[in-house]
Parts: sequence; C-alpha cells; structure tokens
Amino acid sequence: MGLPASLADGPAQARARAAAGEQTVKLSKSEAGTGGSVAVTGSGWRPRAILMVLICGRSTPSTGVPGGTDSCANADGRAVTVDDKGAFRRELPVAEPPVPCPCVVHVSTITGPKAEADAAFRVAGHSVEPLPREAAGGRLSLLTDGRLTGSSGLLTWFGAPPARELVLTVGNVGTSPVKDPVFQVGTSHGVFAPRWEEQRWRGTVRPGGEARITLPVDLAAGAHGDYTVSLKYGGRVLTEQTWSVGRPWGVTLFWLMLCLVVPAALFRIGMAVVDRVRPGREAPARKRRRRRLAALPAWLPKPPPSTAAHAQPRTPPPPPRTTSAPLPWFTPDTDMQTEVSEAAAGRTRKGDT
Repeated sequence: MGLPASLADGPAQARARAAAGEQTVKLSKSEAGTGGSVAVTGSGWRPRAILMVLICGRSTPSTGVPGGTDSCANADGRAVTVDDKGAFRRELPVAEPPVPCPCVVHVSTITGPKAEADAAFRVAGHSVEPLPREAAGGRLSLLTDGRLTGSSGLLTWFGAPPARELVLTVGNVGTSPVKDPVFQVGTSHGVFAPRWEEQRWRGTVRPGGEARITLPVDLAAGAHGDYTVSLKYGGRVLTEQTWSVGRPWGVTLFWLMLCLVVPAALFRIGMAVVDRVRPGREAPARKRRRRRLAALPAWLPKPPPSTAAHAQPRTPPPPPRTTSAPLPWFTPDTDMQTEVSEAAAGRTRKGDT
C-alpha cells in the first residue's frame, strides 16, 4: 500500500506543487451542527506557511468567498502551520456564519504569497438561500500581479513616512465600461488586520479592455518592519504584496549624538563658571609670560616692569632722601668748604642791601 502524494513528497516537491497552485482541502464530514467539529486536512501548500481555517457563508468552491471574510465566522476560526511536506491537519469547531448558506470551509494563507482553497460544507440547522445574481455591468479582474515600485529617500532614514506605488493591470470582463473605479488599499503589519483606505482611480476601462492602475501607498512616520499591502475591489482581494521597511537609523543616530553633545556642553559651561568665580588664581596670560621670562638666558636684559595699573604695587614707595651720603672714594677739603660757605653768605647779604 503506497503513501499519499502529500506524504511521499519532500520539501522540494511540496514547494513545486504550491507554486503550481495545487492546494487542496478535504473534510472528515460534509455536514455538522453547531457545537460539533470537523477535521480539515490539506496538501500542496507552501511548507511552513501559516493558514487560517474558517467557515464562510454565501460561498461555493467555484465562486470562492466573494464577500471577503465578512461573511465568515471569524471568531471561531483556527490557525494552523503547514509542515515541511506541504500538508496540515486541524480540528475546526462548527459555527454558524453571519450570512446564509451555501457554506464552505475556507483555507487561506496569513503570511507570504496569497493562496486559498475551499471545500463545500453544510451547517445543520442554518438557513440556506440562493446565491445573489451578479449585477450586469462592468467588472474588473486582475490580469497581471501587482508590484510595489519606488524607493526610500534620505528623509525616510530620519523617520519620514515611507512611500511606494502599487502598480497592476486589470481588465474589464463585464458588459459595460467602468468609469473612475474606487479601490481599497490596505496595509497590515505582521499578523494584524489591514487598515483599509479608499482610493479612486481616474479613468475608464472599456468592456474587454485593460488598464494599468497606479495607486500610492503610504505608511506612518517612523514605520519599520514587514508590511503587507493588499488591494480590494468589489469586496474581493485582487492582490497582496509584501514590503520590508528598514529601520530609520538616522533617528537613533540623532539621539545618540544629542546624548553626547548636551552633557559635554554643560560640562564646558560649568568649568567656565568655576574658573571665573574661583579666587586667588593668576591669569593664564600673566602666568605664561612669567614662564617665558624665566626661560630666557641670564645674560639677556630683562624687560622693564609693566606700567599697567594692575602691575603697580599696592603700597606707595618711600619718599626720596634729600641728602646723599658722600662717596667713599671722595673726601672734600675743609678749607674749600669754608670758603664756599663764606662766599654764599656774602652774596646773601649783598642781595639784602
């Protein structure tokens, strides 16, 4: 007895089957009531992918889930991780979806390339209504998978909002032209739900024609990490693209420099204040001048003392002496001194008469 293909294949064969779109979903039972459970198994999925398993109403395996996950019992969904061979198995509790049946068990990827598959299922006791007819008119379908274009500038490195453009080609498979279609662009970070924003594309797509759609995609300031950009039209997701945003290292560098410059500036200001208020310190210029004078040779003449006001001594100098001592090497004659005194006295008397 041979093994199933999903168990016999290795990781390389599982990736090839996933790339070829051979994802399958099987149920242990086709009908169950609320409160019960159903075993969901699958094969051909991308190895190590994370899947979400839901019960959705107003859907069939041929049409998929046209209303998106709004028609599914999201609160009772279960996540599962695919093994290395592309297979998985998960017990899913049965719950009534918010819309009538026909119902399916819907399996879709949470991360990575988009992939999904459905298996018909009936919720016992839940209402069943025919599927609504598609309104006649224009209907857009994705022709080429979208891609994100553009690059980040220098300001993004310093925390500016990252920006890209989502480019894709759509075709009108309806019977009437589509004028100024409104798309929903969603951005999600990690496993969080996308944040949707409506954007109108200006133009007209004729029946059987195609058009190249370009829509701007912006993130919040300082955003970084792995993001998923989704595009929805008419309640159906057309494409999903991954976007890896680098960390704004310029902001980190700015704060590091700020933490270094501010303490250094405060230290310099504090040292300047201390130098000004500290008493009894000689001025640096006078100190350098004294050092240069001390270094001069002994045979060079010293410069005259400074005449500046701050260089004058605080106590006045002693008064000059009126008489001078005789020189030791000169002794005047006594007779000559007498004659000089008499001559001076005679001149004085003559002047008086």
